[in-house]
Amino acid sequence: MEHRPVMLAEALEQLELKQDGLYIDCTFGRGGHSSALLKSLDSTGKLIAFDQDITAHTSDAAITLAQDNRFTLLHKPFSTLQLACQQLGIEGKVNGILIDLGVSSPQLDNAERGFSFLRDGPLDMRMNTTQGLTAEAWLKITSESAIVKVLFDYGEERFARKIAKAIITTREHTPLVSTKQLADIVANAVPFHDRHKHPATRTFQAIRIAINAELDELTAVLDQAIQVLRPGGRLVVISFHSLEDRLVKRFFRAESGAKYNPGRFPIRESDICKGALKTCGKAIKASAEELRHNPRARSAIMRVTEKM
Repeated sequence: MEHRPVMLAEALEQLELKQDGLYIDCTFGRGGHSSALLKSLDSTGKLIAFDQDITAHTSDAAITLAQDNRFTLLHKPFSTLQLACQQLGIEGKVNGILIDLGVSSPQLDNAERGFSFLRDGPLDMRMNTTQGLTAEAWLKITSESAIVKVLFDYGEERFARKIAKAIITTREHTPLVSTKQLADIVANAVPFHDRHKHPATRTFQAIRIAINAELDELTAVLDQAIQVLRPGGRLVVISFHSLEDRLVKRFFRAESGAKYNPGRFPIRESDICKGALKTCGKAIKASAEELRHNPRARSAIMRVTEKM
């Protein structure tokens, strides 16, 4: 499937781009958002992108954009955002940050990556294939109770116990090495199938989140974004499932409220300080027009905040 950057027009609009600004794309992927961002900048503008997936760095877009001296692509997870900005001398100077979470279309479409239950391939699921446990290794060593917790917490899977038991039972006599094996185990373990969703959807999501520590990475980058942005700089986050969106929503809310020292009473005006962020409008969803051309955008939710 052709790679289409999700909610591209909305992202460019919400970043309130300045032609001479400094921007960060935390998830380069196949460069859809980055390419459009660069086109919106003049010769003095700068764009820095992150991607821990080595295949993103060898993509056609990365090779093309590498010839532009306004662009830098870092082979790092976005949880290193603040450190990277300190090293580049741009902490507190960034005009806008874009974070497009989830798995890209090329990652899903490549069976060798192991992200998709629709294509038979090795049980990998790592965002960074140069390090960390594969899904195969994780399933081989993880206890039944830990699998249940991951499926329930990260997949919100109501049949977590049945699926975990089926995985343990299977691995006792058959090595789990392929995505088709895992998808079949889940399909057979789940007593009721949703007509609109593959029964393995939540299980694959949960295992992927666990082995890539995705929610920990997201928490880290949200905290660091406040330090990296300049006053008036914007943070735009596109999430694809409720766990991510809930985390982003709560973070924005927590950092946008007035804060005070609860140890003093009565509270004086000098004890109160404004939050670090200002939430910019309600959550945004993909347009009907985009959904006609890019059905993978149907679960996308964009949230926007601005540094005070």
